[in-house]
This record gives sequence, C-alpha cells and structure tokens, in this order.
Amino acid sequence: MTDVKLGALCWNQYTDWQSLREAGVRADRLGFDSIWTWDHLYPIVGSDEGPMFEGYLTLAAWAEATRHASIGLMVGANTFRNPALVAKMITTLDHISGGRAILGIGGAWFETEHTAFGIEFGGSPGERLRWLEEAVRIMRGMLHGTEPSGDRYYAARDVRNDPPPVQERLPILVGGGGERKTLRIVARYADACNVGGGFENVRRKDEILRRHCAEVGRDESEIERTAGMGVCVIRDDPAEARRVADEIFARNGQAEPWKGELIGAPEQLVERMRRYVDIGFRNLICGFPSPYDTESMERLVREVRPALASA
Repeated sequence: MTDVKLGALCWNQYTDWQSLREAGVRADRLGFDSIWTWDHLYPIVGSDEGPMFEGYLTLAAWAEATRHASIGLMVGANTFRNPALVAKMITTLDHISGGRAILGIGGAWFETEHTAFGIEFGGSPGERLRWLEEAVRIMRGMLHGTEPSGDRYYAARDVRNDPPPVQERLPILVGGGGERKTLRIVARYADACNVGGGFENVRRKDEILRRHCAEVGRDESEIERTAGMGVCVIRDDPAEARRVADEIFARNGQAEPWKGELIGAPEQLVERMRRYVDIGFRNLICGFPSPYDTESMERLVREVRPALASA
C-alpha cells in the first residue's frame, strides 16, 4: 500500500460564503488531508468581474469549523502583504487550528488585481522573485524564532514572533515552477513545493529541483512534493462527467473548460494520478470550483484514493 494524501482546493470565486464555508467543512469531514483556497482579490478563471472572497479570512473561518485537515493558501501572493506580518498571521492561524497551518507563498502574477487595489506589482517576474526570496528568508527566520532582519527589499529589523507556532516546524510551501529562481528558493528554504501543468511538466520541474538541491547542499527528500491536479469531476459515465464539468466552468465566469483535468470515471482518475505517485508525488491537490460537487469530493476519497494506494 502507498500512502497518498489528497488536498481539496476549494475555489473562492463565484460563490457565496455559506457554500465556501461548507466546502471546507465537507472536505475535512470526508477525510481530505489538506484544504486550500486561492489568494486572489479578483476571479482568475473566467471573467474577473465577479465575486471573490479573501483568502486568509477564509482560512481562519475554516480553522474554527474543521478538526483534522491542514489548511493553507495555494498559494499566498507575496506582493499583497509584508512578509513579517504574514509570519505573524500564519502563526496565529496555527494556534486557531491547533497546529494545522501551512504557509503557502509565491511570487504573484495577476497584474489586473494589483492595479485595481493599488498594490505594487514590480517591473518583472524577476523582480517579484527577488522580493519573494528575501520574504521567505524572513518568514523562515521568524517561524524558527531567530529574529531576522530584511536586507534589500524589506525593512523588518530583528523581528520577534511571539508566541511561536504550535507546530515545531510550521511548513512553508512555495508554489511555482520557475526553473532558475523559484525552484532554487524551494531548495534553499521550503518544506514543500507545488507544481502543476500536467505530468510531463511536473516531472521536468522535479528533476530541476533535485539539481538545485544538490547545488545548495540540501537533502531533496526533506522537501514534500505536491502536485496541482486541476479540476476534479467524477461520474461513472465520462460523458456525464464532462457535461457536469462544462456547467461548472460556465458558472465560474463563463470560463472556457480546461483540458487534461481529472474528469471522468474513477478508474480513469486512478490511471492519471498513479503516474505522479510513481515519481514520488504522494500529495495530490484537486480543484473543486463552486458549486463544490459533493459526489466528486466523496468519490475521490472513498473510491479513487484506496484504488490509488493499492495500485
């Protein structure tokens, strides 16, 4: 038997609060290992002119309403908040949840929401990743109790994080697959990474991460690999699964349906997901947009995971 973790990424766009809250509670009740939402201020799938709930407040509510699953952003936008404040926020979330918080962080990419909210976006992806590297170093230091200071981009000075997290090592997950910078930040500082874009892309990024680890002297086995699997819709009839998925995408800002998602019969999902497990990705995060299809969530845990673990 192979230990396979499942995460539920519950989209916080085109929904109402009660439905989003219940999606997290349902995921916890069903036995998902982790619950995630996005850190965006405008919808990112379909039209951006729709409703969107803020990420950290969503996590705080889930932390109070759930009991078992880890909770985090997939992933936090580093541009939105001062990194020292983020370390304080995630520490507070760790206490609210009884030690279940994960600090998900990335460089950010959606310029439209930055412009609308007046948030500094930076001149290039490279600049945002330079910000991210210093930010993660500050966060790591605060979570370890070392009272770090900023260097070039942040003005934190000997910043203290009191009380410390409940977890002895609150995990930092860095999202993104940038081959020169992002994956090197993972190698230096992160406890976990998240990549997506299909199996071949994930396998390539993992090979590059291993090379970065070797170059910086990091044991690559210390970094948990997580893979974004896309939207999950399960029905015995693949055509019916496709129909349901198309309706879900239409509900989300009339978005064009994605290709290559986890849409089909249970045995089809097992076949697709098993490839990731075979290369060491045993934490698979599946997307559930509004209206948070109950049948798919249930069957992923009760049918797909056991078949995947025993394959």
